[in-house]
Amino acid sequence: MGVGHSHGDEGHGTPGHSHTAGANTRSLAIALGLTGTFLVAELVGAYWFNSLALLSDAAHMFTDAAALAIALVAVQIGQRSADAQRTYGYRRFEILAAAFNAVLLFGVAGYVLYEGVARFFKPSPVESVGMLIVASVGLIVNLVSMRILAGGKEASLNVKGAYLEVWADMLGSLGVIGAAVAIYFTDLSWIDPLVAIAIGLWVLPRTWSLLRDTTHILLQGVPRGFDLDAIRSAMMTTPGVAGVHDLHMWSVAGDDASLTAHLVLQPDALGEATRIAVAGLLEEQFKIHHATLQTENEPCADAGALHA
Repeated sequence: MGVGHSHGDEGHGTPGHSHTAGANTRSLAIALGLTGTFLVAELVGAYWFNSLALLSDAAHMFTDAAALAIALVAVQIGQRSADAQRTYGYRRFEILAAAFNAVLLFGVAGYVLYEGVARFFKPSPVESVGMLIVASVGLIVNLVSMRILAGGKEASLNVKGAYLEVWADMLGSLGVIGAAVAIYFTDLSWIDPLVAIAIGLWVLPRTWSLLRDTTHILLQGVPRGFDLDAIRSAMMTTPGVAGVHDLHMWSVAGDDASLTAHLVLQPDALGEATRIAVAGLLEEQFKIHHATLQTENEPCADAGALHA
């Protein structure tokens, strides 16, 4: 019986990861500064002009600021090296932050929907011109922040969560601008809560998608884009392999993949040579750079429990 470990560019504490994390830190810090500064102005505008749509946008702007702050802290903590207590390092903190942001957005969307329905049946006057000015400035802030965060959203679920928050708020700003123009020309105050409700409903599916992805990672699910049955079948075709069991795949932070498996050897197979062949297959065909493979001449006692 033997155990072998194969890895390439894993992304855990590597220079490439540090460079990416550093870029994400700068992007998040700039976006947080822009969002936090405008948040105060939008809250004042929502109160002064009595606009629920503007308040809805301000609520989303608040969650943007909270999400960016949490994401910034998460990236910094995630750069810490592995230690005796956290053998995978601290990158999982980024996923926890992304999950928290999703829950926070659910709460805000629920509040806006509740208030929007209430005010829809009992409209109150809205100052459309001031509402338009504040929302227009907010739109500019959102567009700049989205541009800054766009570069890191594919490499980090944490940054993607922050990007989605800003993206949703950008749509909210567009909705508020449209509402302000419509109210100015029609004097129909119920347009304000209608837009607020629409913003809340628009955000929910994107929020659910983020929460689903983070929960999948926290439950040690097979990383997105990998077919475990196809991987198992490919491993079984490797010369020297008679069986595969205890096959597991998981991700630490969404942009990595780790695999462990027990390989039952054919009678005349050499354990180390077979292990190296399977590790090479995994890396070349499936881009799995972090694999721990145990070779066995006979299946171990729990081989009947095929874990995926």
